[in-house]
Amino acid sequence: MMGASLIFCLTYAGIAVGRIPGLRLDRTGIAILGAIAMVSGGFLSLDQAIRAIDFPTILLLYALMIISAQLRLGGFYTWVALRTTDLLRHPRLFLLASMLTSAILSAILANDIVCLAFTPVLICTLLPSGHNPLPFLLGLAVASNIGSAATLIGNPQNMLIGQVARLHFGAFLAWSTFPVVFSLLTGYLLICWRYRGQFLLASTTERSMGSHDWPAFNTWQSAKGLIAVFFLIILFFTAIPREISAMAIAGALLCSRRLASRQILVLVDWQLLTLFCSLFVVIQGVTQAGLPAMTMAFLTEHTIHLANLKTLTVVSTLLSNVVSNVPATMLLIKFLDPNRLAEWYTLAVSSTFAGNLLIIGSIANLIVVEQAAAMNIKISFTEHARTGIPVTLVSLLILLAWITFFVAAS
Repeated sequence: MMGASLIFCLTYAGIAVGRIPGLRLDRTGIAILGAIAMVSGGFLSLDQAIRAIDFPTILLLYALMIISAQLRLGGFYTWVALRTTDLLRHPRLFLLASMLTSAILSAILANDIVCLAFTPVLICTLLPSGHNPLPFLLGLAVASNIGSAATLIGNPQNMLIGQVARLHFGAFLAWSTFPVVFSLLTGYLLICWRYRGQFLLASTTERSMGSHDWPAFNTWQSAKGLIAVFFLIILFFTAIPREISAMAIAGALLCSRRLASRQILVLVDWQLLTLFCSLFVVIQGVTQAGLPAMTMAFLTEHTIHLANLKTLTVVSTLLSNVVSNVPATMLLIKFLDPNRLAEWYTLAVSSTFAGNLLIIGSIANLIVVEQAAAMNIKISFTEHARTGIPVTLVSLLILLAWITFFVAAS
């Protein structure tokens, strides 16, 4: 047990820090090493490691990435972002429009893809017009995280929760809508207050951002992607397994006369898929060693019960900002009651809201920060925290109020 527990702790510590000193390993590389150690150390057989991977979740995530790639190559994301530029004369209205757009798209598609597509467009639109990009970029990250909490396909951790617990798509949407809508509204108001008087740069000299390599808007390719999303959502309300529906739609999109399959597949986030597979193996290894059972016994002994939805909210928030919300969710689902839907709903929304607290809380944050840095815009840890902490605290208070109402009404 000690060996498996040590591998688990070292893997999660590495994921939390994001690197190993002296080595050029990122979080995915660290997770792969952890999975290899579990198998090569004899804590799992190869067959057990393969069975540990939740392939329906991996297939769902993979298929949604293909659908998102179709929309990205069709220029849909860029077209949507540029359509809001007419509102730049009214920065607060432009912020509201961009946040609503990113939230809605993140609820339908993966929030990481939305951030990846929108960040460069926002920067290249804002800087030449003399606007401060920080409130808008932070608004993008905040809104994409909050909006993605509304559905079971908005982000990787919700996909995992939905697949493992076999949650109903419509029932979860109905439950999550209230906290998501009000959290998005308060997030917008907090950013407006935080950056009051700072929406414009001190120098209003227009600057050229050079040429862009965004995909040109293609009506037919974008329409194909939107039609695919439309039918996919309809299928999600049926009894057909979500991963089967998504793979069928993704397969249809790959049958194109114009877009080579290579163009679409190169946009799949293979690193994230590999991270998922590796963490499944690491967690299965430590589960077989008995550490989760011992941890639950310890928590129970000290009157900490994850069945208490408020306690679950606090624990998922803290853990999500230590190791990021995807690894946190993969660990916490081991402790949830399969027959109590409220626990799964609470974990899905709270772990997603928690992603706004600190930069490392979600992959979407890291995408915005890294893409901005590549375009010479620095979003520091402190700058993000000044917005992320109050937004997260208010969002969680709204969620706790909703949980209290929900439990009382049940």
